[in-house]
Amino acid sequence: MKLAIISTLLPLLGAALPASNSTPPKNPEAFTVMAARSASPIHFLPLNAAGQSFWLGGKTSSYCPLPSGCPPGNTTVLAGNGAALSVVVPGGQQIYVAPSGALKFTQAHSAYTPPGSSYGPFQYKPGAQGSAFGYYEYSGWGAKGFMACPTDDDRWQVFAALQNATVPSGDVTDCLGFNALAVPSNQTGQTWQYA
Repeated sequence: MKLAIISTLLPLLGAALPASNSTPPKNPEAFTVMAARSASPIHFLPLNAAGQSFWLGGKTSSYCPLPSGCPPGNTTVLAGNGAALSVVVPGGQQIYVAPSGALKFTQAHSAYTPPGSSYGPFQYKPGAQGSAFGYYEYSGWGAKGFMACPTDDDRWQVFAALQNATVPSGDVTDCLGFNALAVPSNQTGQTWQYA
């Protein structure tokens, strides 16, 4: 009798085993971002966190209070669906869009954002099967993703793609819309905190 019960359950147990899947993950644990806009100065520039803002060009700015054993902190890595940075610091660092339209991140140990800020929706979308990357998107306030706006120091500041954004040059037509390519990363917690 016991053998009969076990033999009837074996096919069910086999069906419960995970199948191999070659499609990109729906939400990787962490990912980096680079801009895609052909024949432009921002094509393939990485997204960098610095000064509580995001930039194409320039360098990532990070901080670690430990005397040794700090993570490298030289690459900007986003967590989950892209609403936060992948950091070690307790409390994490949230990503938001400021009332100006600028893509920003919170200071470590603080959840403060300016009144009227938008917290999303941010989304990681997987690419086609076999693709090495997905897409990072923001659709709050009716935005269609992101745009990069020129600054005086050869970096491009990242904004939500909004026609009423307050951009460095004062003219939103100076900005370039781009696809934010999201490259899955195994570098979770590679920065103590972004600065």
